[in-house]
Amino acid sequence: MNSAMPFRDPTTPGAPIIPRPDWDRAPWNRWTFQHVREMVPTTQVWRGLGPASPLPENLQDIDAIGFEVDGRSDTIGGFLQSSYADGMLVLHRGKVVAERYLNGMTPRTPHLSQSVAKSVVGTVAGILIGRGLVDPAAPVTHYLPELEATAYRGARVQHVLDMTSGVVFDETYTALDSHMAQMDVACGWKERMDPNWPGHVWELILSLKASECAHGASFRYRSIETDVLSFVLQRAAATPLAELVSRELWAPMGAQEDAYFTVDPAGYALGDGGFNATLRDYARFALLHLGGGVIDGRRIVPAAWIGETRTGARPDLFGGVYHEVLPEGAYHNQFWVEDSKRRAYMARGVFGQLIYIDPEAEFAAVILSSWPEFINVRRTRTALAAVRAIREALSR
Repeated sequence: MNSAMPFRDPTTPGAPIIPRPDWDRAPWNRWTFQHVREMVPTTQVWRGLGPASPLPENLQDIDAIGFEVDGRSDTIGGFLQSSYADGMLVLHRGKVVAERYLNGMTPRTPHLSQSVAKSVVGTVAGILIGRGLVDPAAPVTHYLPELEATAYRGARVQHVLDMTSGVVFDETYTALDSHMAQMDVACGWKERMDPNWPGHVWELILSLKASECAHGASFRYRSIETDVLSFVLQRAAATPLAELVSRELWAPMGAQEDAYFTVDPAGYALGDGGFNATLRDYARFALLHLGGGVIDGRRIVPAAWIGETRTGARPDLFGGVYHEVLPEGAYHNQFWVEDSKRRAYMARGVFGQLIYIDPEAEFAAVILSSWPEFINVRRTRTALAAVRAIREALSR
C-alpha cells in the first residue's frame, strides 16, 4: 500500500473488518494508530484545568529542502509522501516552523507512540528522582519486594532505566513464542491463545526467572524494563501510572488535549508502548526538553536530570558519580543518545515514531508514522537524514 493512498475508514458500512489479532499490523495500522481507543481498553491522561502552553509559529516552506542518504537523493516533501508519515512538526528557536498532517490525521487526533512512551515514563522518573521519591541507586526490590523471586533480584533502578539488567527477555517482534508475543497478550492488545501465558503485565514480570549476564554488564533492549520502572514509580508515588503522568508531566507542561494509555486486563497502563497523544502535545513534550525541563516559564523536570541524560553521566551504583560520554546509538534514562558530541537525543518507537531533540541547535522534530514494518533500517536512516537536513537548513 502506498503511503499517499487514503485508508478506508473501517467504520464505513461495507468496509472490511479489521482482524483482531492483527489490528496493530499493516495495512490496518494506517487507521488503527489514530484510533487505538476503538480497538483496546484505555485510560485517560488528563490535561488538567490550566491553559495550554503556547506554540508560537514562524511557518516556513521546508518541502524543497534536499538531502542524501545511502546514495539516494530526496526532498522533505518527497520523504513525507513516501514514508508512511501521518504527521510531522518541526520546532526551531521555540517556534513551530512546519506542521503537516497526512493520512487523515488532524491536530486533535491522538496517535499511538509505541516506544516513545518509554521516554514519557523516563521523564516522569526524572521528576520523581529529582524530588527524592525514587533513588536510582536503590535495588528494584526496595520498591517491589515481590521481584526477589525473579531474575530482577539485585538489579538497581538505574539498570532498568538504562535497560542493562541481565534478565532474559526475548524482544523478537515477529516470533510467535517470544516474550514480546507474551507481552502482546499480557498487555491486552491480543487475545490469550495459550492458557499458560501470563494474563497481565505484572504476571509476565513475575515469570522472568532467567539471567543472561550480570546486572549492569551490557545493554540489551528489553521493553519489559520500562514496565518494571513504571511499577517502581507507581509504588513510590502510590499513584497509578496514567494519573502520575497527568499530575507530574501532562498537566504541568500545559498539554492542550488529554492523552491516554492502553491498559492491560488488571488495569495497568502500558508504560512501554501504550501512550497516545496529539502531534502538538508531543511537540510540547519536545519543547519541554529543549528548555532543559522548563516550558512557558515553569520548571517541570530537573535540569540536572536532563543534562545527565544527554551526556550519559550516571549515578555510580556503588557510590559517588562517574561521567561517561556515550557512543552513538547509546541508551540512557529511557532515551537514545543520537549524537554524543552535540548531545542530541531521541525518543523512538517501532513503525516509525520519532521525537528528535537537539538543544544546542534549539531544534526538535516529531514524526508520527504507520510503517508497514516494525523496524526498517533504511526508513530509520532516511528519517534521521531528513531531520538533520531540516536542522541544518534552519541553522544557516
